[in-house]
Amino acid sequence: MESRVSKVAQVVKVNILMTKRTQIICLLGLLQAIYLSPLTATSAIAAEDSPAAANVIKPGEVWRDTAGNVIQAHGAGMIQVGKTFYWFGEDHTGQTTDQSFQNVKCYASTDLVHWTFRNNALTRQDNGDLGPSRVVERPKVLFNRRTGLYVMYMHIDSRNYAEAKVGVATCSTVDGNYTYRGSFRPLEHESRDMTLFQDNDGTGYLIFEDRKRGLSISQLTPDYLGVDHEVVLVHEALEAPAMIHLGDTYYLLGSSLSGWDANPNHYATATSLAGPWSAFKDVAPRETKTYDSQTTYILPVSGSQATSYIYMGDRWGHGRNLQDARYIWLSLTVHNRSLSLPSDAPWTIDVETGRVAAIK
Repeated sequence: MESRVSKVAQVVKVNILMTKRTQIICLLGLLQAIYLSPLTATSAIAAEDSPAAANVIKPGEVWRDTAGNVIQAHGAGMIQVGKTFYWFGEDHTGQTTDQSFQNVKCYASTDLVHWTFRNNALTRQDNGDLGPSRVVERPKVLFNRRTGLYVMYMHIDSRNYAEAKVGVATCSTVDGNYTYRGSFRPLEHESRDMTLFQDNDGTGYLIFEDRKRGLSISQLTPDYLGVDHEVVLVHEALEAPAMIHLGDTYYLLGSSLSGWDANPNHYATATSLAGPWSAFKDVAPRETKTYDSQTTYILPVSGSQATSYIYMGDRWGHGRNLQDARYIWLSLTVHNRSLSLPSDAPWTIDVETGRVAAIK
């Protein structure tokens, strides 16, 4: 403290002939430099890490919720209710290589940039499918208009991935406490990576990876609680599926089988879910390995002027630091029945108009 006061005194002595206003400005600047705490500087850096800080989507950067906590919602699914988007995903807080189930977290946003934590929609139980040392991955939620229930599907497995099942949970509110209803193998087939898809007529579909056969597109029962029949089996070695229906074309996106390492994700098209499906093509420049990410969901955003589509992916990382897996959200370009991800630069979306724009 004595040396700091001495420095201030020296400055005052040297500048004794300056105006009072100038002296005050200089003194304030000097005091700020002397007394600025490391905590203040760290907080500023932490705020800049978050995409929400500049109101833009920054693929691959740390993303924090409105309380300042790192968002934990990996293998994500999303549903829009009114003007609010709900983001469900795996909670890997404190985990590096251990992917044992902790929670399915739910966040909410009206602009897709600022996210508020709403609830642990599913939590770890003492035993059973949701017990310790269990695998619960890729939660997806659909709303069933007939029953008025939100229906969640997820991949359920043992730690050595020997069970290969889907689990089902329901809730009367989108962000409430979901009731777990059990697990099964769809149509007696193995199911690992999976997603849900709801067509324009309200019909629900489960798309799941059966490593022995391929990628199955199967229709759900009217209440979405079971699988009615298989629509088509796509004979392609893919995982991490996602689907959208645009105009008269269905787009099926998936990742090659390379474990936790990124690879060039592919897509195929068809005018009917039953096919025939086109050959698969890369969705991004091959050398980028889909910008070092793996697909998890495609979100349509319909506004007053346009409908845009967001590729949602996970960057798991070669070091398998699960709690630090980053989110790669990119604007999909859709043109002449083709999909492309031309860039991973920061970008913005206006949910009211549906328009996206690159940050120049």
